[in-house]
Amino acid sequence: MKTCFRLLTGLMALVLLAACVTTTESPYKEKKDEARALELSSQLARSYISRGEWESAKRHLRYAIDTDPKNVEAHEGLALVFQNTGELELAEEHYRKALRYGADNTRVRNNYAAFLFGMERYSEAANEFELVTEDVLYEGRMNAFVNLARCYEQLDRTEEAAKTFRRAFLMDKQSTAALFGLARTHYQLGNLPKAQAFYDEYLKHAKTQSAASLLLGIKLADSFGDKNTHASYALALKNLYPKSREYLEYRAYIEQRQP
Repeated sequence: MKTCFRLLTGLMALVLLAACVTTTESPYKEKKDEARALELSSQLARSYISRGEWESAKRHLRYAIDTDPKNVEAHEGLALVFQNTGELELAEEHYRKALRYGADNTRVRNNYAAFLFGMERYSEAANEFELVTEDVLYEGRMNAFVNLARCYEQLDRTEEAAKTFRRAFLMDKQSTAALFGLARTHYQLGNLPKAQAFYDEYLKHAKTQSAASLLLGIKLADSFGDKNTHASYALALKNLYPKSREYLEYRAYIEQRQP
């Protein structure tokens, strides 16, 4: 009888010990599972965004924000979704939240600056791009300088634009965006030899000419009395971009030059 009692007591002790161990480990396991579920939702959301499946992306991003209201990537993801679906007020709301919770996240700030540029809010965009370019370790810094220069152009700050395009050029001397920006701003500033030099360098690296580059090429050709290049570029502009803003500008430009 005593043996049975000892055996029963021992079994109860083991059960109690097992229960204690399970209770102690459970919170850690739950946190680990929650973190894993959050990471999985973020991965799925990024995948859906890349494929343009906005509703599916929103479902996973909402889960991420419900789980962690200060999740920077989730707010940025929702901003991108709403930006692409035309819900611009909601996009800006989530960009601002992403920056509130992750003020040092340069990628988010760069995306917000590009959003502001697309909204033609050039002064605000310039302020954000200026902050982006201050991050010397940001891998997209050269492009940020290009976009900052484009903001300055829109704000009629042409000299600053030229200096900023040069910053981008010094970081990548084969950048067609920086080279064309330098050619365009130096033309606007009346420095024609520099404009032509940067334009010629641009042509060495550009695979195809845009409507804007053809129009600038025409204007430079006229500045140097190069009628053949004018005729060649004008024909290309008419054939390749007949409905472009640049072609309409070219026609107005020709009318102004006629006696």
